[in-house]
Amino acid sequence: MKNSNPVLIYILLSAIISGSFLSCTTYKNISYFKNLADSGVIYKNGESIPVSKFTPLRIEPDDILNVSVTTIDQNVNGAVNITDANSNIQGSIPAANIPGMARASDGYLVNKKGFIDLPVLGQVKVGGLTIDSARGKILQRAMVLYKNPTVNVRLTNFKVTVLGEVARPGTYVVDGERVSVLDALGLSGDLTIYAKRENVLLIRQNGDSAKTVVRFNLNDTHMMNSPYFYLRQGDVIYAEPGKGKAAATDMAATRNYAIAGSVLTVLVVLLSRINF
Repeated sequence: MKNSNPVLIYILLSAIISGSFLSCTTYKNISYFKNLADSGVIYKNGESIPVSKFTPLRIEPDDILNVSVTTIDQNVNGAVNITDANSNIQGSIPAANIPGMARASDGYLVNKKGFIDLPVLGQVKVGGLTIDSARGKILQRAMVLYKNPTVNVRLTNFKVTVLGEVARPGTYVVDGERVSVLDALGLSGDLTIYAKRENVLLIRQNGDSAKTVVRFNLNDTHMMNSPYFYLRQGDVIYAEPGKGKAAATDMAATRNYAIAGSVLTVLVVLLSRINF
């Protein structure tokens, strides 16, 4: 130990201490639902975590619906449904092309009065209806003209935006209607270790001139029982960075300065020994 270089020992100790601090901070920040029992504990009497009841989405103006009407007559199918050849039918619009977003199919735009304009079937008011109710209404119209038709309706522009401290922030088009806050975070690659898990923000459009803001605490399973747990079209989720983000940035800068200083110290010592 007599010949040990004190500078090298200092660098080694600094690296160990910094690594230990980062490890503790990382473990402390990445866990969810801290009020759950240990993994080996089973809830008594089959008790489960309460989750908010899902309410079907309501069709709104500017939604895009993919509507398909199928009959035994192939000629009829081509006339009623959107194809590549007739994608410029009135009421149909091309899919959105937003970076980071899955591409949606062509469909029918719901106008400001809640109507869609279908080939052959004409205008159908679907605004304010659920997807199932809209399908039933279009089916009734189709049954007047065709024998045993089958109608499928799907919302193609159900998009959510996830911002802040997540792995892949962006806007995502989601298949289906039953999408939760946790699903959206999963699409974005999960929260980073610097995100405030106790303060995840949801912003929802409420009419034409107002927005509703809700905060979730992902450390608590009760967030699943919030009426805002399931998302709606156009919802925005923002994961706020915690103090650890600034601390980590400062620590990285400090570490770089320390390494640079240590290297300079070693160089000075080496040059001093060479000169003398």
